[in-house]
Amino acid sequence: MIVRIMGEGQVALAESHLAELDKLDEELLAEMDNGDGPGFRRTLTALLNRVHELGEPLPDDFLEPSDLILPSPDATIEEVRELLSDDGDGLIPGTDDGLIPGA
Repeated sequence: MIVRIMGEGQVALAESHLAELDKLDEELLAEMDNGDGPGFRRTLTALLNRVHELGEPLPDDFLEPSDLILPSPDATIEEVRELLSDDGDGLIPGTDDGLIPGA
């Protein structure tokens, strides 16, 4: 699957890693709900770092649709809330797990 990190580019990531990333996603959503700014920043950084560690960066001129879009490393809680869908499904329509589709 192709993951876009806003402001950074795209990464090819095996779907087998989604369960691990989903745990970080759930933690991130809980921190957002609790207004835990430092926890949110720590977990967002960990999530994005893990995507970089597990994935392979794609060239800047690679122009394929992304399967998953994650916020930039410097995104605020408010900005991430705006990225979440209005129906409570998270960033990915049709899922209920926040930023990462359920595994």
